[in-house]
Amino acid sequence: MSHSVFFRRAGASGTRLAARGPRRTVVSCTLLVIALGAGLVACGSGGDPLEKPYDAADDLEFNVPVGDGKKADPDKPLEVTLSGSDGRITDVTATDARGRHVAGELTADGSRWHSTSPLAAGTHYTVGVTTEDDDGAPGRKIYDVQTSTPKTKKRLNVAFGPKAGTYGVGQPVTAELSEPVKDKASRAIVERALKVDSEPAVEGSWYWVDDKTLHYRPKDYWPAHATVRVHSNLADVKIAENLWGGDTKPLKLTTGDRVIAVTNAATHLLTVYKDDQPIRQIPVTTGKPGYATRNGIKVILGKQSTVRMRGSTIGISEGSSDSYDLLVHWAAQVTWSGEYVHAAPWSVGSQGYANVSHGCTGMSNGNAQWFFDTVRVGDIVKVVNSGGADMTPFGNGFGDWNLGWAKWRKGSALVASPEGPTPQDRARLRPQAA
Repeated sequence: MSHSVFFRRAGASGTRLAARGPRRTVVSCTLLVIALGAGLVACGSGGDPLEKPYDAADDLEFNVPVGDGKKADPDKPLEVTLSGSDGRITDVTATDARGRHVAGELTADGSRWHSTSPLAAGTHYTVGVTTEDDDGAPGRKIYDVQTSTPKTKKRLNVAFGPKAGTYGVGQPVTAELSEPVKDKASRAIVERALKVDSEPAVEGSWYWVDDKTLHYRPKDYWPAHATVRVHSNLADVKIAENLWGGDTKPLKLTTGDRVIAVTNAATHLLTVYKDDQPIRQIPVTTGKPGYATRNGIKVILGKQSTVRMRGSTIGISEGSSDSYDLLVHWAAQVTWSGEYVHAAPWSVGSQGYANVSHGCTGMSNGNAQWFFDTVRVGDIVKVVNSGGADMTPFGNGFGDWNLGWAKWRKGSALVASPEGPTPQDRARLRPQAA
């Protein structure tokens, strides 16, 4: 017995029913139609497997020569504009052979992108422009831009410090410039090119100590056992009229344990903390009236097993009652002017009870040797409750940590406020110059 099914056929006069063959034949035909339909949908948004991606190349305009052998002026920003099209620019990347990215800003409507960091001279850039049309179909084109070489040979060289090695968590990074940089816009170019990366990552910032010196520190101390890498992207970048960036040797540092020593001048005790846990408390003597030890946070600058100390170096007249000339052992220096944490066997009777030194922190030979062996350059020594002046941020050692984070940020040439750029500004600037 044969079976028939009916399907609806649309026509000008309406809908009518028609009979067709066996059910199994119709079902298989239906599956075939469905499969073919699925195949058509999978071919692409236009249903044409040979359809080309959106191409806005004819509508893109550059303000510099592109791929024609001519060279762009590195003094001018790079601009890419999309005109005469219903599409938009979605992103622009400009990268040189060193892997440096040029920071840029894209207008809200996607019609124009321009660089916000300077181009390097004598450099080849690969510029990728990503676009989309009104339907969201993407497109991308790659262009070559070559910048010209400056005639001037005056270079700004940078020397990073300290030397490569392992330091305490309070060690700042320094940058010494070969030429003074005074203009804020020029400072911003320099600072943006001086990169400090740490693992684990921390928030940090440069501070302009003077026209030729910058210090970098995190918001808080470095993490213990961190790796810090410092490099410069200034090479061939114009900084000011007739001044271009030179090559700079990169720097790698590591940090040791988190070791912090706190000296309470009122109780005459120094407590050493490791990973925030106290590991030793040492009776000490600090500066007596007239020579009171400076309050504040200091960084160990160096260590000497033996150092000669003379009163004349701090203005004490030879032959006076306060004059001294001693060989001192197990000395950890915390200021350039001569403040140390050291062995002072002559004052053991006062240690833990009274302040009798000329500004240094003295302890017994055994305690001093233990302290000397425990701390490293870059570790923190903090003095509290002394009658002395406060430690200055700069000029007499590393007093950087005595500035709060908001004040530290004000020393940067890159931020308009201590809190940095707004999220809106940060979103519009992409990518960050590497």
